Amino acid sequence: MSPRKIGVTELALRDAHQSLMATRMAMEDMVEACEDIDKAGYWSVECWGGATFDACIRFLNEDPWERLRTFRKLMPNSRLQMLLRGQNLLGYRHYEDMVVDEFVEKSAENGMDVFRVFDALNDPRNMAQAMAAVKKVGKHAQGTICYTMSPVHTVEGFIKSAGRLLDMGAESIALKDMAALLQPQQAYDIVKGIKDTYGDVQINVHCHSTTGVTLVSLMKAIEAGADVVDTAISSMSLGPGHNPTESLVAMLEGTDYTTGLDMDRLLSIRDHFAKVRPKYSEFESATLVDTDIFSSQIPGGMLSNMEGQLKAQGAGDRIREVMEEVPRVKADAGHPPLVTPSSQIVGTQAVFNVLMGRYKVMTGEFADLMLGYYGKCLGDPNPEVVEMARKQTKKDPITVRPGDLLKPEWDELVSQAEGLEGYNGTEEDVLTNAMFPGVAPKFFKERPEGPKNVGKTAEQLNTEKVAANAKSKGIQGPAKYNVTVGGRSHSVSVEPV
Repeated sequence: MSPRKIGVTELALRDAHQSLMATRMAMEDMVEACEDIDKAGYWSVECWGGATFDACIRFLNEDPWERLRTFRKLMPNSRLQMLLRGQNLLGYRHYEDMVVDEFVEKSAENGMDVFRVFDALNDPRNMAQAMAAVKKVGKHAQGTICYTMSPVHTVEGFIKSAGRLLDMGAESIALKDMAALLQPQQAYDIVKGIKDTYGDVQINVHCHSTTGVTLVSLMKAIEAGADVVDTAISSMSLGPGHNPTESLVAMLEGTDYTTGLDMDRLLSIRDHFAKVRPKYSEFESATLVDTDIFSSQIPGGMLSNMEGQLKAQGAGDRIREVMEEVPRVKADAGHPPLVTPSSQIVGTQAVFNVLMGRYKVMTGEFADLMLGYYGKCLGDPNPEVVEMARKQTKKDPITVRPGDLLKPEWDELVSQAEGLEGYNGTEEDVLTNAMFPGVAPKFFKERPEGPKNVGKTAEQLNTEKVAANAKSKGIQGPAKYNVTVGGRSHSVSVEPV
């Protein structure tokens, strides 16, 4: 009997550099690897969505739509995959249904195949419109369960969530572990439970590597029936990132499973990114393994964001207090999974609580979360904090789908874009401005200048290497020598390069 084929989704072009180096990787550092990625035999290639859209226009002066079109051209044989935040699209608020439809349609037209649709609260109402839009354009709608740990989250509850997504028309189910919380037994139980309950539904498993246990979780998920797992090529893996692709291949050798990936292609991809990664060292996370995440449940990107907020207030030494406060704030909100945007909302409120006293200052976003304007959490929110939010905002709590309260806005968004310098007249530009109105106008004006590579040049890296070598040899400052030439003594000072 031949081994069962396990599909692999490669993350190097999206979530790997988002997790490891603040999403800063420029397109020019990915193109050379695309042919090998296209021919390596992956089930899909995650290359767009998440924070990449924001980073393209905020830091890189790259048009994210052009990035997608380039990937489509360079990887004609691959399923291109993106991460889509349901009713939030790729922004940080809910958008009216027609805007969701337009975004999905344009993404498909520009080359997207697989839409991994999720909601930060696991509220299926916030995924329904995006899922329907993906089905309408004939693309792969992947319904996503965000994994978290809390008194109200259970294996049985996650299995029921999968059923709701299948009822919406999900073509596959993704179990998304954004904080490396998914332990091996839970991975096995959830995947097996979904398979036993709903039959031969495709299950994809995504988990980060930060806690050090999740390569085993992938193995247990595969043993339970998982069809596809997410990994990142080894030179772009581990830390707050993901498990290495080559390690998965090696782990399955001699078992009843195989990936069928071309190892020669994998090694070529590995070598490419090994050369590229040092260019972005200034954006690298210092985290390697952090088992405190099992108690704090703080994803790597959220931790670095909170550290930055505290340092800006001269309170960098209070990070431990904030990490202890995060689970309390999370519980008050009804135990939302900590993933964009709920991670930023909960994390920022925890910082405020530590610096200014519990809920003495409440952000508008956290108040809206408490009042239901982001959707419904699985747990019940703390009624005392809900009342504080109501008094601060003068808004009443809601129980309806937040998208139902939004008025049609497409015509207004078109009008806003038309008034901007550098607007190119496309619906793609309208959508870019709709999602990031504070950033897009500057991007439209600067776009003709071309992409900015924020990574270090070869010359800069060489200079740093020479300086590091000098330091390792004890050359910390100017070296002074007495040199005798022609019977005369001279004092010579040599500066390190």
